Amino acid sequence: MIDLDAVEHNVRRIKTLIGQRALIAVVKADAYGHGALDVARSAVAAGADYLGVVHVKEARTLRAGGVTAPIIAWLHTPRTDFSQALTDNLELGVSSTWELNAIASAHRDSGQQEPVKVHLKVDTGLGRNGVAMGELPALAAAARQLEEDGVLQVVGVFSHLAVADEPERTETAEQSQTFDRALDILRSAGLHPTLRHLANTPATFSAASVGAEEGLLRDAVRVGLGIYGLSPLPGQTPADLGLKPVMHLQTFINAVKEVPAGQGVSYGLNYVTDKPTTLALVPVGYADGVPRVATGGPVRIYPASGPARTYRAVGRIAMDQLVVDLGKPGLADSAVGFLGAPAVLFGTGDNPPVTDWAEAAGTINYEIVTRISPRVTRISVGGFWRQRDTDSEQ
Repeated sequence: MIDLDAVEHNVRRIKTLIGQRALIAVVKADAYGHGALDVARSAVAAGADYLGVVHVKEARTLRAGGVTAPIIAWLHTPRTDFSQALTDNLELGVSSTWELNAIASAHRDSGQQEPVKVHLKVDTGLGRNGVAMGELPALAAAARQLEEDGVLQVVGVFSHLAVADEPERTETAEQSQTFDRALDILRSAGLHPTLRHLANTPATFSAASVGAEEGLLRDAVRVGLGIYGLSPLPGQTPADLGLKPVMHLQTFINAVKEVPAGQGVSYGLNYVTDKPTTLALVPVGYADGVPRVATGGPVRIYPASGPARTYRAVGRIAMDQLVVDLGKPGLADSAVGFLGAPAVLFGTGDNPPVTDWAEAAGTINYEIVTRISPRVTRISVGGFWRQRDTDSEQ
């Protein structure tokens, strides 16, 4: 289940943190696995000023779905079809002169009169895409010439932070200072972008506590994880940050069986029961996005008779299923109600948080939600769908 009311709550929460600054809601990777179109609609309805994606293809999917808000796409290859970006009025991140030249060529071929809006990306210390500081003067000069030619308009400049989720580290302040030097280079070249964006989710939520609002928040922030109600900061829960988790992953127990002591479970037989017990089969596995290595991950089961309880996955997680040990014999009887019982891997309230699965897999909450596969049905509730249902009743 995808709670779009929670998306809207989170957007409003972030807007209160950033004041008059713009919010770029990052909906790349199918909105971190939540469903890009529904999340984008709800985020914009709640006040997001821009949407951010990685690929032009992702942005075009949003346009095809009727999303008209400004969209920035910032990661390209030499095979990217920039003519499609022009057709859909996208804003483009640019990290190199080859991208500038490709965009300029697409603009000239299109016959379009309006310049393409671009955001120059600078590598201030992360070491990934983004123009190196030593190459920025040449890129800025080329961009300025294309501005004069009416081909493009440099409306933004941005960078990405490496360790903002560790607020005590000094590298974030150093990146901010490097960003300032980049702005000086752009001004010297005659470029005056009005949208400077540096902060990601952890920087947006930690800026006030480290006294760095002006240095980090700038004109806009790019928030991904926070839109989905998850915390990027160690030791702080979503509730601590005023956020509501959006994704609730639930299935139903599809088999319950009594087994003796000494029963091996799943591939490798790495888990062996130490006494007679009952096993319950949960029909999700790594093909659904549950990490194969996440043995010990929690599953909260709601039997028809008796209280809900959280159990742990035992044995190796398989492609399509995992197993929990219910802890005692006698629970396979249909009267007990485990067969068909709801089984929640993560969600809100008394259900396990997604961070429990991240810890079991030795990874981060971003990866758990993003890897939930397309074969898992997303049921969106609230938000855009609530408004649509209301409209259909009138």
